[in-house]
Amino acid sequence: MSSDHRVAIITGAAGGIGQALSREFVRAGWKIGITDVNRAALETLVGTLGDNAIAVPSDVSDPASCVALVDRVRGHFGGLHALVNNAALGMGLVRQDHFTQQVQIEDISTEMWQRFVAVNLSGPFFMAKAVMPGFRAQKSGRIINVTTSFLTMLRGGFSPYGPAKAGLEAWSSSLSAELKDTGITVNVVVPGGPTDTPMVPAESGYSRQSMIRPEQLAPPMLYLCSEEGGAVTGRRFIAANWDVLLGPAEAAEKSGQPIGWPELARSTAVFPGGPPPV
Repeated sequence: MSSDHRVAIITGAAGGIGQALSREFVRAGWKIGITDVNRAALETLVGTLGDNAIAVPSDVSDPASCVALVDRVRGHFGGLHALVNNAALGMGLVRQDHFTQQVQIEDISTEMWQRFVAVNLSGPFFMAKAVMPGFRAQKSGRIINVTTSFLTMLRGGFSPYGPAKAGLEAWSSSLSAELKDTGITVNVVVPGGPTDTPMVPAESGYSRQSMIRPEQLAPPMLYLCSEEGGAVTGRRFIAANWDVLLGPAEAAEKSGQPIGWPELARSTAVFPGGPPPV
């Protein structure tokens, strides 16, 4: 099926990465349903995208909202082929100066921890649950989860963002294994470092010119959603390492690796008769 008949949902579309992805998917001929809790920004964005996009404000931390979103997009365009789980809360919600003044556990309220987990980890799960009946029925579908650099997952002062994204990374690996040979692929795309979006505040001290551009995440995603990328699953792609001068398959080979930590899982598990496959 050509891209002009394909439909994707992009969550967190009103943010810096989400806006860039929305523009690039439409430019590539996709029809998209865009969603965010920021209704005003979402409506402004959809006004620039034309008839190939609809805006459906929703909260991915609410399972019922996810189902309603999927039903609305599928009903409007007559199908759904890809899900990009991009919605996330960033560390700026804890403190804007978190890059220079390390966040401590006392800075994180119980409610804030729960909200980060609800959006950054449970949200992709709820969205995948919502798209799964349709993907199962058509025996195809693409799920792309945006996690983060391993350094960010583990470094001090990046909780609760880092741990929630680590959970998303691990679950992405598990889901890709569950769905093997179903025609439904699961992959991860990460920027590869600080990205020029509002999630990296001016207080970070980084030069905006030195940051990764949010539109750099689009080429690996569009490849994964293409016919050529249909056999690729269980892989993690670093957008900053994607070479647009290469053919997509070669760029994927050079910038990709397995999701998560499969080597560590195989080397440390102690099971009678050997560990199960990762």
